Amino acid sequence: MSTDQPGPGSGEPPEDDPFLKKPQEPPAGGAPHSGSPYGGGTGEGEGGTPPPGGTPPPPPPGDVPPPYGGDPYGGGPYADNPYGGEYGAADPLAGMPPLANRGRRLVARIIDAILIGVPVTLIMSAIVGWVDYTSTSNAETGKQATVSGVTMLAYFIYEGLMLSSRGQTVGKMAMKIRVAMLSNGAVPTGQAGWVRAAVYTLPEIVPCCGFLFWLVNVLWCTWDKPYQQCLHDKAAKTVVVSAA
Repeated sequence: MSTDQPGPGSGEPPEDDPFLKKPQEPPAGGAPHSGSPYGGGTGEGEGGTPPPGGTPPPPPPGDVPPPYGGDPYGGGPYADNPYGGEYGAADPLAGMPPLANRGRRLVARIIDAILIGVPVTLIMSAIVGWVDYTSTSNAETGKQATVSGVTMLAYFIYEGLMLSSRGQTVGKMAMKIRVAMLSNGAVPTGQAGWVRAAVYTLPEIVPCCGFLFWLVNVLWCTWDKPYQQCLHDKAAKTVVVSAA
């Protein structure tokens, strides 16, 4: 009888095979093992290794890979999918500054409204004549619509340019807050900044309904959880955070 060890073609992997699956650590707390009394608790072979020619055991629940091959912890300090997915969503605000106080956001809006509204109204009044906002005559109503429309258009351009370039308007700089993308905390460059400005400003052009939408929009952050977003934030996927 030969005492030679079986060769590589016998189907038995060598003990020093670097690709051999290592035995899994026993579960914490000394939980009982199941399976073969001669195996490592998995029933496949000694030490939890698969039997020759068999398939490796599935990974434990804690090692389930993310759905698209990404980082199971959210891809860094910010989550790639703040609105959830198959495996839930990590908090996208992790690593960001704290959310801005609602009072500071309101004061920033007031500063911007004065900064844009007062000079534009004065210029337009000099062009079309002083507007009597208490009058309901056709002439005065036309003046009111013209001045309001130009003022809102100026504010839209102002906010779109400021947000897409630095994430702050003058009012937000004064109050030390900024607008950030919810997904990664970046400045809302390009489309996001303009979408946010448009949803905040342009609906006011619509008579009656526009004002109601604007009112609901700006009040939305008072009950929105957990990111205190207004509707224009949700449309652009942004949040307002402290810049100090």
